[in-house]
Amino acid sequence: MSFTPDPDSYFTLSGKSEGIHKDRGSKFLYFAFPVENEEGIKSELTALRKQYFDATHHCYAWVLDQNGARYRANDDGEPNHSAGDPILGQIRSHRLTQVLIVVIRYFGGTKLGVSGLIQAYKTAAAMAIESNEIIKKWVMDTIHIRFPYPFMNEVMKLVKSENLEITHQELGLDCKLSLEMRKGQVSRVYEILQEIEGLRFNTD
Repeated sequence: MSFTPDPDSYFTLSGKSEGIHKDRGSKFLYFAFPVENEEGIKSELTALRKQYFDATHHCYAWVLDQNGARYRANDDGEPNHSAGDPILGQIRSHRLTQVLIVVIRYFGGTKLGVSGLIQAYKTAAAMAIESNEIIKKWVMDTIHIRFPYPFMNEVMKLVKSENLEITHQELGLDCKLSLEMRKGQVSRVYEILQEIEGLRFNTD
């Protein structure tokens, strides 16, 4: 898979992955999730804190938005930048977004030092990604239209040629359709629709 997304696409993870990385007695439980928003992130973090309530640290990083503009890294008590940033670095290096990675540490009695911690959290995050599947997803948009029934054939021809998805329809003398498409298609589809007589765009 190419790691250069199209302007209206991005790379994320297909599902949840988890496992364990051990380093000098400490256990690093890793978890990776595809996420849609900050509410989803909070839900996953809350569930993990409840399940692994006795862990020493719950460190994590997440990235949101198509261009990765929103992100956060949390060390949860580990030395500054020794946990959250290495996790975030792995997300960035794989050019992922809409992703949360959590690494939960159970201290094993031997201090790893800052460099050791950085390596351990980096390794755990890398393993979380490697045990998952990277997929491409499209940024979608929707156009709402209404038109007289006699122009149905013209509209359906466009739907087929552009591989659009009809997400809502009301058929009658006056038809209403909601058409979902990749964001990069919107301008072209809009221009073609403007050529259909009697067609109007709904904004509600």
